[in-house]
Amino acid sequence: MELFFQQLTNGLAVGGIYALIALGYTMVYGVLKLINFAHGDLFMIGAYLGLTMLTALGLTDYLSPLAVVIVLALMVMGLVALVGASLERVAYRPLRQSHRLSAVVSALGASIFFQNAVMLIYGARYRVYPHDLLPRTAIHVLGLDIPLMRMLILLTSLVMMIALYLFIQKTRIGTAIRAAAIDQGAAKLMGINVDRVIMIVFLIGPALGGAAGLMVGLYYGQINFTMGWLYGLKAFTAAILGGIGNIPGAMLGGLLLGVIEAMGAAYISIAWKDAIAFCVLILILIVRPTGLLGERVAEKV
Repeated sequence: MELFFQQLTNGLAVGGIYALIALGYTMVYGVLKLINFAHGDLFMIGAYLGLTMLTALGLTDYLSPLAVVIVLALMVMGLVALVGASLERVAYRPLRQSHRLSAVVSALGASIFFQNAVMLIYGARYRVYPHDLLPRTAIHVLGLDIPLMRMLILLTSLVMMIALYLFIQKTRIGTAIRAAAIDQGAAKLMGINVDRVIMIVFLIGPALGGAAGLMVGLYYGQINFTMGWLYGLKAFTAAILGGIGNIPGAMLGGLLLGVIEAMGAAYISIAWKDAIAFCVLILILIVRPTGLLGERVAEKV
């Protein structure tokens, strides 16, 4: 049972990271009906920016470890949000009236550009985060010794997901986002600035992805310029698993995918964990093609 609960907490922590990235996919798809294939690379940029600011600014010299992580997260989220907004303005907005395939090709091109830009700037080798930023201690919970970093990642992910859900459901901007996701034409007639809504989506999604990239760097200790592809694929899988275009579905899908991977690695084989996760996805899509929570986007008649 101890192994089960250790793997459960590990799966939930990794699943929280998947969920944060998946939210970017599902928000963009909900409004634009576009799969932003460059989103995984925005997550990767967040990991590299976190490492750069951590080593260049010397925050550990005058801030406590927890304060360093908070300041890093805020800076990374802000910078990656700006990169995401620039991506929308340069790569997607000019193609908004074109065939949908044009935007997909543009997204793939942006992904290749980001990967190669980071490789040229930082090099192709793995980069390592400082291992002594946060104490590698464990906390005692219900008879289990759970690493502090794992608990911080899980709690931070849950707080961000709950905050986003409340923002979408309870604020005027969130109402505008939901209206644009249902029908952009009707939203414009109601006085909603759809271009601004899309820009906000491209600020929020990459910001969450950047925070997830920082979490991966702190949790695993090393990053690589190709990591955006793998994590982006996992997060896209999580978004489909929960129901693409559905924000709670992306959260559920990410957490569930993380737990499935962790349990598969523990009880079957770590070499098969990815295959197990994708097999579960295939089975769920056969039974329920719209995902676990379906799709909240209304069909136009």
